[in-house]
Amino acid sequence: MAGILKVDKYQDFNGNDIMTSDGSGSITIPSGVVSGQNYPAFHARLNSNQDISNAVTTKVQCGTEELDTDNMYDNTTNYRFTPTVAGNYYVYAQANLSSSANTQFVHGNIDLQKNGSSIVIYDHNLQSNPGNGLSVQGNRIIDMNGSTDYLEFFVLMNTNNSTQRIFGGSTGTTFFGAYRIGA
Repeated sequence: MAGILKVDKYQDFNGNDIMTSDGSGSITIPSGVVSGQNYPAFHARLNSNQDISNAVTTKVQCGTEELDTDNMYDNTTNYRFTPTVAGNYYVYAQANLSSSANTQFVHGNIDLQKNGSSIVIYDHNLQSNPGNGLSVQGNRIIDMNGSTDYLEFFVLMNTNNSTQRIFGGSTGTTFFGAYRIGA
């Protein structure tokens, strides 16, 4: 036997609203309550190639936003994500690194930074078998305070006397993104 429960408000034991309904099917979940929505969120890509200097840590200028739910990613100046909602964020990045000549690429990494300090570096060393390039990917769950914390994406590349380049373009081979998980 099925039953129907009709209410316009759910509250916890302390009288705090968990969910309300306007009677026409619209439900409101107050901020701070788990809503099942993973935002703030952003995903940006490098739209064109970015030439970089050899053995210099360089910020990746992902200037083309494909998603920015709350306008918290700066895609023109600092290329950083500064969420104003505290919580844990799943952060991910990929860089397609290349040298201008075969067998010249010897080392590359991506560096995810929080507030200007490295929190994780994904490193690839090809010293014993230099190549032309590679894609380096990484991800991490990072706690953000929701006020001053920010995230940035950097790369470092070493070659034997050739031009270093981060590949960009409409196919999205180099990108940076994050989204809030849980409450």
